Amino acid sequence: MSQKRYIIEVEKAKEAKDGKPSMGPVYRSLFAKDGFPPPTEGLDSCWDVFRMSVEKYPGNPMLGQREIVDGKAGKYIWQSYKEVYDVVMKVGNSIRSCGYGEGVKCGIYGANCPEWIMSMEACNAHGLYCVPLYDTLGAGAIEFIICHSEVSIAFVEEKKIPELFKTFPNTTKYLKTLVSFGKVTPEQKQEVEKHGLAIYSWDDFLQLGHGQSFDLPVKKKSDICTIMYTSGTTGDPKGVMISNESIITLLAGVKLLLESVNERLHDKDVYLSYLPLAHIFDRVIEELFIWHGASIGFWRGDVKLLIEDIGELKPSIFCAVPRVLDRIHSGLTQKISTGGFVTKTMFNFAYSYKFHNMKKGENHEEASPLFDKIVFNKVKQGLGGNVRLILSGAAPLSAHVESFLRVVACAHVLQGYGLTETCAGTFVSLPNELAMLGTVGPPVPNVDVCLESVPEMGYDALSSQPRGEICVRGTTLFSGYYKREDLTKEVMVDGWFHTGDIGEWQPDGSMKIIDRKKNIFKLSQGEYVAVENLENIYSQASAVDSIWVYGNSFESFLVAVVNPNKQALERWAEENGVNKDFNSLCEDSRAKSFIVEELTKIGKEKKLKGFEFIKSVHLEPEPFDMERDLITPTYKKKRPQLLKYYQNVIDNMYKSGGK
Repeated sequence: MSQKRYIIEVEKAKEAKDGKPSMGPVYRSLFAKDGFPPPTEGLDSCWDVFRMSVEKYPGNPMLGQREIVDGKAGKYIWQSYKEVYDVVMKVGNSIRSCGYGEGVKCGIYGANCPEWIMSMEACNAHGLYCVPLYDTLGAGAIEFIICHSEVSIAFVEEKKIPELFKTFPNTTKYLKTLVSFGKVTPEQKQEVEKHGLAIYSWDDFLQLGHGQSFDLPVKKKSDICTIMYTSGTTGDPKGVMISNESIITLLAGVKLLLESVNERLHDKDVYLSYLPLAHIFDRVIEELFIWHGASIGFWRGDVKLLIEDIGELKPSIFCAVPRVLDRIHSGLTQKISTGGFVTKTMFNFAYSYKFHNMKKGENHEEASPLFDKIVFNKVKQGLGGNVRLILSGAAPLSAHVESFLRVVACAHVLQGYGLTETCAGTFVSLPNELAMLGTVGPPVPNVDVCLESVPEMGYDALSSQPRGEICVRGTTLFSGYYKREDLTKEVMVDGWFHTGDIGEWQPDGSMKIIDRKKNIFKLSQGEYVAVENLENIYSQASAVDSIWVYGNSFESFLVAVVNPNKQALERWAEENGVNKDFNSLCEDSRAKSFIVEELTKIGKEKKLKGFEFIKSVHLEPEPFDMERDLITPTYKKKRPQLLKYYQNVIDNMYKSGGK
């Protein structure tokens, strides 16, 4: 295994003084040893990213959607860079003819589609602030965002119009113009006009600026191009202001990174757009593709049809959140476990052989070309046959899923880490570095990173195994929270953004996320429990899909609500002669004991302290979901909401003394 170090030290560590915690050395990516990537001439804004590609690749297919014939989805139909540009110019002229110009807030609400990108590019062209209205956040948050950012004009997916109407009359103080991505019904027109607003279908809106021409304003790097609201686990969403410079700096860093590991993007690359464009992760990836003149195909908006869309589009780069990769993993393992003895034996042998060679340091392409052809090719074809990079972000990907996919997908599987405030990519693991499994890799080559000690949690940035809060510095950082100077000052200290995440440097320079600063509580004996770290450990039990651990300062032990793995629980039931369906199994005390035993096993293996063991569990057959407000759109647990939802369950576990 290579033990090359992928970071270089650029500043010395600082001991604690004046009440400030100690800070570890400042590091940056080895790929930036000669300095950060220099700016590209003429590239000052997100508009330039698109404009330059239109000049360079006018005929390249840019945006594609599946043709629907007699209710059936057919081939992808493409619009070229030049065709998209022509529509964007019309949209921009129409926006201006309604009287909206620089600095005006423009909302975009709906699932990813070509019109989403076109509306965004029109905002980029004319200096409007693009404000994505989360597709997944529901009417309450939509209303908050429109009022807080003072959105005047909003582009809306046809089927989301009724959802937007639920925010009336509160939002009509700001909202004056609505544009549907599709059609508008006479009833909708009536409803909108009743509140003194105007509404247009997409086609009608494109005609609005016909015959008029508006000069594009000069855009500066420091101009804000988007305000992205983060879904925060507590309190109101925060509006993260992102400048042109943040995005173009990030693109230059990612480009340098990919070139340094021989995985450069090119104009023949194809990307499947299905992760919400309202999130920074997908937004910057799509900007990266546009910058390279590559193609973006949109899904049909249904997760059950995602694999079929992939099969038709045949993307070369696939970005995912862990939940999607978990689904792919469990689908594959189910297929293997229900296959015959020969299939199973062959697969397991091929897997062990290839994994063993990769561990020795061989590239995934060279580790077992024969088994790639005869065993793993089916998996590759399941993802369309062309995928060379799978990038996971937004939440932690469990190590067993990551290692499984690294072997069977015949592609690089990379895990990244970033926040809206750091403009997405801050760390990303590297191809063919199996030692980086379970980490988010070294920093991207355009930021500086250091760890700050958190004494109350026992994390020391100056110890031989440096641990502490991850702090980031660089031009990819956000420009502040909109109208919340107080919150900005809390997280931005001396030019460093404090992420709130606890990391641990690995010897090779990759970062491992081990905890969250705020997720810490005391038990009645006074011991501190770092709950996120425990959940990461307990999630490694194969019988556990997801776990929420709870404790408080009035109780002496921990309890948990667990989403058990259906296959594992049913296998246990079969082996133990328990004949019940999945929901009934979750209520069975023997099943609960089995899960507690599995958690205890992992706890012992990882040498947890006595008070960190789970004494009692509640098995929940339904995965934690957004519908019940238990997780954010990026699958982070909403702890106050989980407590409220499961309060009775928690009380009962404590009443029975953890039995």
